[in-house]
Amino acid sequence: MFQEKLHPFIERYEEINRLLSSPEIAADIKRMTELSKEQSQLAPLVEKAREYLQIAEAIEENRAMLGDEEFGEMAKEELSALEPRLPTLEEEIKVLMLPRDPNDEKNIYLELRAGTGGDESALFVEDLFKMYLRYAERQGWKVEIVSSSEGTAGGYKELIALIKGEGVYSKLKYEGGTHRVQRVPATETQGRIHTSAVTVAVVPEVEDVEVDIKPNEIKMDVYRSSGCGGQSVNTTDSAVRLTHIPTGIVVAIQDEKSQHKNRDKAMKVLKARVYEAMMRQQQEATASQRKLQVGSGDRSEKIRTYNYPQNRITDHRIGLTLYALDDVVNNGTLEQVIDPLIAHAQAEAIQEAGL
Repeated sequence: MFQEKLHPFIERYEEINRLLSSPEIAADIKRMTELSKEQSQLAPLVEKAREYLQIAEAIEENRAMLGDEEFGEMAKEELSALEPRLPTLEEEIKVLMLPRDPNDEKNIYLELRAGTGGDESALFVEDLFKMYLRYAERQGWKVEIVSSSEGTAGGYKELIALIKGEGVYSKLKYEGGTHRVQRVPATETQGRIHTSAVTVAVVPEVEDVEVDIKPNEIKMDVYRSSGCGGQSVNTTDSAVRLTHIPTGIVVAIQDEKSQHKNRDKAMKVLKARVYEAMMRQQQEATASQRKLQVGSGDRSEKIRTYNYPQNRITDHRIGLTLYALDDVVNNGTLEQVIDPLIAHAQAEAIQEAGL
């Protein structure tokens, strides 16, 4: 029975409350912090679980009174109000019972790169970035451009941004992959629709303790920063390229005038990418984890098409089609796509967990 699955969570929550009031735990700051975090994570589930159990008990009591001459009609009215609430609560609880993704609350590095399509692809990098920027503003997040490389006809060949805020990774983790655009470029005189692509990577920001990179595993090259077209924008070797020798991951940053600042930025991005590579390996080793990704998240995987002539966005992973491209791209109402993706992933996870 579903009700029986709820009791262990309530019991654990009550046990944590008892532990937190004990002098031994109060003297152990680390343990107290861990328990407090677990308590806050369990709280929404326990609140819903208690409500579910109360309603289930009230339903049983009212069903027992249905045959009663005096209270039967009242019991019938009560049941008509209580019974519809139980299935909704059950679905909410199932989502809360799912194991938490340890990265969900992390900030992210959003990496956009022009792919097939040349200048048009670089212009679409800029359009996509503006879409994510507007969505971030609507969520109350902060966005900081870490590195950018301009295209020859505008837009960006590559752009890396750090997005900070509450639950950033949980909302944007399904954006990784190839985003395809179909539209008539401004330079097209015949009015023909061109198809180009941009690859997106979503990499969680990591703390130093989460990934250990030894100094001898890094090769550092310095060179002069160059602007669009290759002209020098700096007379000193301030640009930095870091290579992680074990994985071959390369990060190049040239946006700051100081070599030291560029190296710091590059190191943070490198650690995040190494962590992401480790995480991907673990996910690939676990079949159930792969299912939660709504596709593999691989950068070569085509996940979404933006068709401008038809004002249409299609997410190929869940078969979602919206005729609201203008609204999503220009106003940043990306939740129209993200919320169904999250719901799909949760439904798969609930099925996988046998809840």
